Amino acid sequence: MTFAARRPAAGTRDAADGYRLDDQVGYLLRRASQRHLAIFAARIPELTPTQFAALARLNQMGPLSQNLLGRETSMDASTIKGVIDRLAARGLVATDPDPEDRRRLVVSLTEAGRALFAGLAAEALAISEETLAPLTAAERRQFLSLLRKLA
Repeated sequence: MTFAARRPAAGTRDAADGYRLDDQVGYLLRRASQRHLAIFAARIPELTPTQFAALARLNQMGPLSQNLLGRETSMDASTIKGVIDRLAARGLVATDPDPEDRRRLVVSLTEAGRALFAGLAAEALAISEETLAPLTAAERRQFLSLLRKLA
């Protein structure tokens, strides 16, 4: 059945009449995400949020396999590969075969990557503050707690 040929099932008109885009979780999350990404891009133009997340996780945990780094940053295999390739091209991370399993690639921060992350960490914290600025301190705690439940 083509999209144009679909007919609403009995009783769906009430749902259609009651559906307000402005009240939908996906729409609101996307709008909040767009706001945060715009703030990030304005304040840290030299990195994408996914590149920054990779640097942050490597700074936090030390060298990781590319696969584990992807899992630790919630990126799929192709996304983390592209992120690592771009960071490596800029000299911010190094990749080496795992001595225990030569098929596995280990990713680590270079001195340049460590220095860049250290120089941007305060700005990244300020980005989170700006993103959450419309909320009170109690609302921020509650909001982040609820997001963790959804994540």
